[in-house]
Amino acid sequence: MKVLISDKLSEEGKKVLSDRGVDFDDKPGLSPDELKSIIGDYEGLIVRSATKATAELMNTAGNLKVIGRAGVGVDNIDIQAATQRGVLVMNTPGGNTVSTAQHTFSMLLAISRNIPQACQSIKSGRWEKSKFRGTEVTGKVLGIIGLGRVGTVVSGYAKAFGMKVIVHDPYLTKEKAEQVSVEQVTLEELYRQSDYISVHTPLTRDTKGIINAHAIAKMKDGVRMLNCARGGIAD
Repeated sequence: MKVLISDKLSEEGKKVLSDRGVDFDDKPGLSPDELKSIIGDYEGLIVRSATKATAELMNTAGNLKVIGRAGVGVDNIDIQAATQRGVLVMNTPGGNTVSTAQHTFSMLLAISRNIPQACQSIKSGRWEKSKFRGTEVTGKVLGIIGLGRVGTVVSGYAKAFGMKVIVHDPYLTKEKAEQVSVEQVTLEELYRQSDYISVHTPLTRDTKGIINAHAIAKMKDGVRMLNCARGGIAD
């Protein structure tokens, strides 16, 4: 099988392919037209976020058998077009779970303690201690939208910091909620109760723009929102 890597992939990832005798070309940064002009030579395509595996691209990929997404979401791949052409689509759902969850909680603490603003202030030669006083997260309510792998890890971090965790996820079972000790609520209840809201869903027709003016109007004044999932989830 000949494979094209069209986005930047770590050396560890490329070593996995080499160790297994996979013949691959590493060509990140191709324009859509450049990609279309060569994709017909390959049976496999490895992407991250930059490459858009559209139906138009697949029309020119007569030999393509598999697309691998080195990441969680597959919203940059036209799944329907791939299915119609018999192209298998795979991802790495657990690959960046912990790093994404840690990044999310780092952002939560940063916006609680005004770390970016204080850093910029002191780099500018000012000492404005009282201006960036911040707030404690202990006792605050964290509303998580989507309790998949990342959301579950974030909920554990939040409870370790003494936060109350509430969750909205239409696919979450009562048994899973009890197992990880979170409270299931409706989306409107989550908006109304949360001091912090963190989104951990894929970008789909149901989640696109779920954080919008109508939703924000239902939230507490001063709520802090985090989106370490997909940009299109928030308007």
